[in-house]
Amino acid sequence: MSLAQDIAILQQIPMLTDFADDQLRLLAFSAESMDYRSGMTLFDEGERADGGMVIAEGKVSLQRRGEDGFEELDVVPTGTLLGEMSMLVDTTRPCRAVAVGAVRVIRIRRALFKRMIQEYPELAQRLFEAHANRYKLTVSALAPIGDRLEELERLAVASSLRGPAGS
Repeated sequence: MSLAQDIAILQQIPMLTDFADDQLRLLAFSAESMDYRSGMTLFDEGERADGGMVIAEGKVSLQRRGEDGFEELDVVPTGTLLGEMSMLVDTTRPCRAVAVGAVRVIRIRRALFKRMIQEYPELAQRLFEAHANRYKLTVSALAPIGDRLEELERLAVASSLRGPAGS
């Protein structure tokens, strides 16, 4: 694939939408292109993650280890970023990724991504704001669950104060 095609794929990644064309060009030029044959493992569950992988061509099966081997969680298409958080912090892979047919990925190592956001601090600020907004949305979505758990706790306490039923 050409550099222009890699840039076009990177432009589709939500985490990279604030990158200017020259920044995406630098990222695409500096990243690694890797090819996998059908059935090859891109990474394994629990493995140290040193960056993200953008699926540039093909599909990838995401699998989690179960009692009877691996269970498929999802099949993700071209244009998917695997390991977004690993581009920012040291982490491990939550699942295994296996090529479904021929797959090409653009591998963005954490060191490269950190250099990019150090050289362009406005990108770091926008990434921080985007992640902060996502966390706020998550907290808002979880608030009703917390309220319900508090209500259940109050009911349990009230029930225990009344004693066993029928006494």
